[in-house]
Amino acid sequence: MRRPIIHELKILPQYFDEVRSHDKQFELRKDDRDYKVGDFILLKEWKDGSYTGREVGCFKISYILRNCQEYGLTDGYCILGW
Repeated sequence: MRRPIIHELKILPQYFDEVRSHDKQFELRKDDRDYKVGDFILLKEWKDGSYTGREVGCFKISYILRNCQEYGLTDGYCILGW
């Protein structure tokens, strides 16, 4: 069993503010980082091609939705919930 990982991810300003206010508690992401329940995500605001210096997290991943094409989730993508 591997140790939990902190995944540092870019996030656009409009979504950053929604996460910071706790209105949004999930992320739709390309499933390319071996995300596991128990890992953490640190979201770093990304605007105009660079980081702004604002961060929000670390959120512990409590749920991952994968392989759900029948509900519109494209193969190779996942939804991370915390």
